[in-house]
Amino acid sequence: MDSILKKATREVVMALLFWLPDDRRIRIERWLRGREETRRLERADVAVVSFGKSGRTWLRVMISRYYQLMYGIPESVLLGFENYHRRNPEIPKIFFTHDNYIKDYTGEFDSKASFYAKKVVLLVRNPKDIAVSQYFQWQHRMRPAKKKLNKYPPHGTEVPAWDFVMDENVGLPGIIDYLNLWARESDQIQDLLIVRYEDMRSDTAAVLERVMEFINGTDANDEAVASAVEYSSVENMRKLEEKNVFWLAGGRMKPGKKGDPNTYKVRRAKVGGYKDYFTDDEVEKIDDLVADTLSPAYGYERPPSPDQAANG
Repeated sequence: MDSILKKATREVVMALLFWLPDDRRIRIERWLRGREETRRLERADVAVVSFGKSGRTWLRVMISRYYQLMYGIPESVLLGFENYHRRNPEIPKIFFTHDNYIKDYTGEFDSKASFYAKKVVLLVRNPKDIAVSQYFQWQHRMRPAKKKLNKYPPHGTEVPAWDFVMDENVGLPGIIDYLNLWARESDQIQDLLIVRYEDMRSDTAAVLERVMEFINGTDANDEAVASAVEYSSVENMRKLEEKNVFWLAGGRMKPGKKGDPNTYKVRRAKVGGYKDYFTDDEVEKIDDLVADTLSPAYGYERPPSPDQAANG
């Protein structure tokens, strides 16, 4: 309810400023969103930070299911900041953020100072797969106003996947800059857990157990972890979308168009799937860009050549 009221207030303010130029209105809206996020961060016990399309919804559903099983929370109620905490104070206030707007309010464009004293789960994914997943998000799920607010290509335009992925703002360069800043600032975070999407795919239970122990500060319940992992499989997540199980979460967990897999929140969940959309030459250029500019802290080294792969 608090979140809905704040959103409504922000929308009323922006409606009253309709006469301002677009760039000024965008700066104001980003500042307002940044203020809301900063205040929520200050009150949070834990922050889960990720670039968009890094597996945050999957992780959120797993954490939600874990607490549902442990504390008898209804299935339709998806974890959202302090809604679980209000039901049971033993559950921490967990703030999920893509860290898009805080800097617009605090002015911290080159640091993560607002997160220094916080317990932070940083969820990362190979930026190559993020960029392609963002392309389909922009095509099929992103609202026109959100495109304008975050400087995506305008709604209704036709942009090839290659041009989108190589775009300085919304493509690989911007994603790499985001990840590199977090890598540079990681030593300043008081309590940080870095989780890779690829590790969640390869050993989901082990990663979820580590996340729950980090968040709660106690040993995780093995049965709840196993059940949450099973519940959050790709196949079941798609079924949950189709049935609109999480209807209380609004459009976050609804397909853009039933039957079209590219419009689902849970689309392919494939590691290395970016290669399916480009020529060999384009894949090589993408690999070179990431290898040359992304911090090695995340372990996303250059893929082996065919000869190297053949030789093990």
